[in-house]
Amino acid sequence: MSEERTGHARWLELCMDTVEDAPGLGTFWAAVIGGELQSSAGDPAGNVVVPAVEGGGIAMCPVPESKSVKHRVHLDVYAASIADLEALGARVVLPAEESGFAWTVMTDPEGGEFCAFLRTQDELPAYRLHGVGVDCADPGGTARWWAERFGIGLVHHEDFGGFTLEHVPGMPIKTLDFFPVPEPKTVKNRVHWDVRGLRADFEAAGATLLRERDDEISWDVMADPEGNEFCVFDPH
Repeated sequence: MSEERTGHARWLELCMDTVEDAPGLGTFWAAVIGGELQSSAGDPAGNVVVPAVEGGGIAMCPVPESKSVKHRVHLDVYAASIADLEALGARVVLPAEESGFAWTVMTDPEGGEFCAFLRTQDELPAYRLHGVGVDCADPGGTARWWAERFGIGLVHHEDFGGFTLEHVPGMPIKTLDFFPVPEPKTVKNRVHWDVRGLRADFEAAGATLLRERDDEISWDVMADPEGNEFCVFDPH
């Protein structure tokens, strides 16, 4: 059944802002997730691609402003060691040994937070991006909204109040997770995702149109009810 008939969206890719006068973040993330950076003289920031994993890349988006607040959307990755990530330019913020959690909180070379989950060499997959985490004032409402857009169910974690979406259509990343936080969103997210679908469906569901496609861009820039930016491309 086509997307036009179901009204359901499909995952396209992740996008990440990078400071336009200091390209290099893409090189870091390509090495971290098991991809490769494709760039050119006209596009030094490039794009992280994973040829064997459809929908697994990261489009690097040059912007003039530097990171100013904690990422409300962050990535979770598998790694063989924290030292490997540090050698690439990452920095430890909170070790797993101190937090008691199964992950170490780190930052990339531009200060963007991410979480590293250690695996043995035998367990380590070739594609090492396994989750996208979203901080929310209303994680339940936001997770349900996206679950409805993708036409899937969700899992409620009663112990900490979070929600998880799995088997997102077109998304090779295992989970899309929504976490409760007390602070409101104040600036544009530096990480967002693109989807294929119909703008009208998103507007009817309560999304806000931030920028309509025009002569410069072939997609619509929108925000979900919590204010998280995303881009909508044609279904085909």
